[in-house]
Amino acid sequence: MRLLILGGTVFLGYALAEEAVARGHEVTIFSRGKSASGLLSNVKHLIGDRDGGLQALEQGTWDAVIDTSGYVPRLVKASAELLEGRVGQYTFISSVSVYRDLSRPGAVEEDVVLELEDEESEDVAAHYGALKARCEAVLAEQLPGRVLVIRPGLIVGPRDPTDRFTYWPSRIARGGDVLAPGPTAAPVQIIDVRDLASWILSMTEARRTGVFNAAGEPGRVTMQALLERSCSALNPSARLVWADGDFLAGQGAGAWVELPLWLPASGETAAFTGLVQVKVDKALDAGLSFRPLEETIRDTAEWDAGRPADIPRKAGLAPEREAELLAAWQRRQSM
Repeated sequence: MRLLILGGTVFLGYALAEEAVARGHEVTIFSRGKSASGLLSNVKHLIGDRDGGLQALEQGTWDAVIDTSGYVPRLVKASAELLEGRVGQYTFISSVSVYRDLSRPGAVEEDVVLELEDEESEDVAAHYGALKARCEAVLAEQLPGRVLVIRPGLIVGPRDPTDRFTYWPSRIARGGDVLAPGPTAAPVQIIDVRDLASWILSMTEARRTGVFNAAGEPGRVTMQALLERSCSALNPSARLVWADGDFLAGQGAGAWVELPLWLPASGETAAFTGLVQVKVDKALDAGLSFRPLEETIRDTAEWDAGRPADIPRKAGLAPEREAELLAAWQRRQSM
């Protein structure tokens, strides 16, 4: 296939380009050229900007485009209009964050999605899910019958720029007492970026259309399973110290970022606990599969260990903060 990837130099985009080249496709990447642009060989690089800098896309035809960098409806519409007569299929990477109600588990593709209260808003940080949902609608209007929408959950693995999963393998690899947020049975729904990329390409090759959730299989991984299997894979001497979720909340521990993957079922995060419990039956029926969790754990830790130590990590407890919380928990236990 002649494949165009909008993005293609960071995380999922990179994994898609890498896998597509391995499959023998003719790959073109369109990006701003600011991230890892020289790391992939056998790929044509087009430099530009989705906001007013699409000139590099004015020539050329492709069998399919995979849009990994579409967040603003206006810009997605501009790309679709420009490419409409020169691409076959349009695969759009959306998000499970589009669903209006994520307070309950089991979101399916037919569920109601968010709407933009302010149609003029392009504030991605404030309206990420609603903007993604509107991007989906724009593409359905512009390219009817030619759009594949993928709604990923939490994507993890090597090259993850968020560090939300990476913190745990890397922290456990260091050993010692590791603060672990309870409850132990809390669901952790993750998908390795390489599994996701492989499946997206297979769906694109098959000219599939429609909407698909793409996340880990519900019930496959819990917080306890993730951390214990990380210990087994990386450092059996690491000691998990499980702390009660209410205690951690009382200590001001930050959910999701400071303590990655921790989503308390009370407080502000209660509205988002369904984020890690979406249904993926439709994707499983379409061939989505998962590598062993230990492979993701080991590969992520190895990749992170190769990064310069002075690069700030975006998620996880600072060592001094972890020590503070561990000491407070131990005092609580001794009372």
